[in-house]
Amino acid sequence: MAFWMKTAVLFVNIITSAVRGRVEKELSPECRDFLYMGTPPTGVEHKSLQFICQHYNKKPRYVTLYNIVDHIPVYSAYTFKRSDGEKCVDVPWMYEPQLSTGSDTDEMQPFPSGYMHMNFEDAQAVLEDYTNAIHYERGTLNPDEHQDEPDDKASTYTLTNVVPVVPYFNNRVWNKQEHIIRKRLNNYCRGTAYIVTGITTSGKMIRRHNMNRIAVPKHLWSAYCCADYDHNTPYNERYKFPSFAYYGLNEQNNEVVEVSVQKLKEFLKRTTFVDQNFQIFVDDCVPPTSN
Repeated sequence: MAFWMKTAVLFVNIITSAVRGRVEKELSPECRDFLYMGTPPTGVEHKSLQFICQHYNKKPRYVTLYNIVDHIPVYSAYTFKRSDGEKCVDVPWMYEPQLSTGSDTDEMQPFPSGYMHMNFEDAQAVLEDYTNAIHYERGTLNPDEHQDEPDDKASTYTLTNVVPVVPYFNNRVWNKQEHIIRKRLNNYCRGTAYIVTGITTSGKMIRRHNMNRIAVPKHLWSAYCCADYDHNTPYNERYKFPSFAYYGLNEQNNEVVEVSVQKLKEFLKRTTFVDQNFQIFVDDCVPPTSN
């Protein structure tokens, strides 16, 4: 089942109250700040995809491209914040009422107690979708350990930033790689690091009440771009700048593969229905030659 194809035109922009979204035709400047050169990945478009500028506590936090049919994010794009990797605790899972055509509010909110989801579960995942999905758990594309401020961490706990991941792969493999990237960028990235983390789909679906509810990723992938880095970085890390990437098969007992951004791009062209002009970062995050 394909999830990508060219760039979507809808975008959620949050304006007031704790967390808010509003549909716009173009990404606002404040949300382009989370994208290298202010540019989202190109060559990804489909009528079921919507941009969400994830706001929390009156501030934009990151950008997500969300599939309202498969009920999963295609990718989340964010800026890395140096952190000690501490996890956020006691944050309720949130949903995006703005994605529902029947909603009278555009504020992202914690899930209500009891079953009150009929007015918005058509366009997004809800907590009940994961209740009996014993083979999968919620995996965040923008992980809280790549953020530092409590509000930045809290903003990652929305199901519009979550995909179903095999528990072993999530806890033993993917999370371990997130730690590695956090330490690498903490130590050697001097400027802003831009990260895009996404998926490929498998055709498998989580079902509830005999209905397809959530697409299960076949792969998870991630790429970072840090144009301003320490040029005295040891060689075993130095060649992984200004950009590098990795991906892994969302199955038991699998490992991640670290590759260049260019190789990840070619891999995704082979395994997903992206356009031939698909690009994660402008010019693959190769900085312009300075005169």
